[in-house]
Amino acid sequence: MTHEAPETENYFKNSALYREFLAEREEILKHKWIESEKAGYDIGFEKALLDWIVKHRANWRLQRQATLQRQPATQH
Repeated sequence: MTHEAPETENYFKNSALYREFLAEREEILKHKWIESEKAGYDIGFEKALLDWIVKHRANWRLQRQATLQRQPATQH
């Protein structure tokens, strides 16, 4: 098993790509919770992921990009 150097790990965790991954994952988990509540049972991550991608991802990304462009450069 290999371990990343602390500097590499910190760089990765502070990268814009990783932050975007976490933000998208959070939205998918919210969607999973909402849809599971509607269904009355846990729909599972894969179903929630596919449903969110089809129904919400494009609009979410547009809104996210617009929000990030309005923020000062030091925050993204």
